[in-house]
Amino acid sequence: MSSGSGLAHPATPPSVAAQAAAMTGVMPVLPAAGETLIGVAIAVPQPWAAELEGWRSAFGDPLGATVPAHVTLVPPTAVPTGAMDRVVDHLRRTTRAAAPFTIRLRGTGSFRPVSPVVYVRLAGGGPECAQLEDDVRAGVLGTQRRFPFHPHVTVAQLLDEAALDRAEAELAGYEASFDVTEVGLFTHGRDGVWRSSDRFPLGGWPSG
Repeated sequence: MSSGSGLAHPATPPSVAAQAAAMTGVMPVLPAAGETLIGVAIAVPQPWAAELEGWRSAFGDPLGATVPAHVTLVPPTAVPTGAMDRVVDHLRRTTRAAAPFTIRLRGTGSFRPVSPVVYVRLAGGGPECAQLEDDVRAGVLGTQRRFPFHPHVTVAQLLDEAALDRAEAELAGYEASFDVTEVGLFTHGRDGVWRSSDRFPLGGWPSG
């Protein structure tokens, strides 16, 4: 993560809808009364997070300053606030059964024309992310997927075609590698900021 403990930096945040879309590339889910908006993600660690967030801002995407680089496992999902203990228990059990692994980032891709998103590809760690996503998206978090899971790190979104083309071209040679030792649960606050509410070490290992 970048500075602070939240999924979003404490800046003037975009709307709830924009930040939800930033994690998914699809239509956002807005919470009703008595619900909490949550997300589950693998945070890209430093120094790579700062690099990717800097690139995202350079391409003109305002969410580069508010949404740290991450691989989404569960997109923004509205759950009953009274079910949060069940969510935490579910994630604790799921991550305890998983082992740490390595993600390798290499090159770019795009979801266009379905969604105006450019992302950095996973050249390694994709199957492990897919297994984690499948395990996590069960039980209390067993919501229907709008699209097949495709692990990625978004670097530009909801920009014009020229900006998206630039992002896809300029990061085509990007490479990074990092170990994944934990999964984060994030909640969306009334101030529009995503904050880390819990961390779950894979395999139950200390996360440092």
